[in-house]
Amino acid sequence: MSIESAAELYVHAIAIEREAAERYREFAERMADQGNEELARVFGKLAAFESDHLKALRRRTSGVALPPLAADYSWLDAGTPQTAAHDLIFRLLTPRQALAIALQAEKRARAFFSHVQRDSGDPALRALAKEMAAEETEHMQLLERTLERARDPFVDWASVFEGSDRAQH
Repeated sequence: MSIESAAELYVHAIAIEREAAERYREFAERMADQGNEELARVFGKLAAFESDHLKALRRRTSGVALPPLAADYSWLDAGTPQTAAHDLIFRLLTPRQALAIALQAEKRARAFFSHVQRDSGDPALRALAKEMAAEETEHMQLLERTLERARDPFVDWASVFEGSDRAQH
């Protein structure tokens, strides 16, 4: 994929940041529901960072005609948050899995921005992509440190299928 303008880079960055903010908010809620307040705070902090980045990008692009976006930056699925598959993923999601999903998404985002930085012939576009890649690197480092400390819990299958016998009748 070749990014030729700041507007093209911005439209991708907005999609990446919007998805990250939404997923981090969901992960924070899930970890709080599981009683993992420390990890809920980490994900909440990351959601705030991503939301701030998104607001800054929207301010920068106010009045700029952004091209349509064909790329999909969905972390989990392409369905609506109310789909059964989405709900099941969140019921089964362990802290380490949430961290791993987030880390992979941040790595993909950094790789995208690094690619633009490396391949663009426009110095201003390279500088913008470098700034965005650096932000993703900071998030990756936080996630890597947190992942190193995260315990590897077991799946409580009873709670996963709680109430499933009622649904079958």
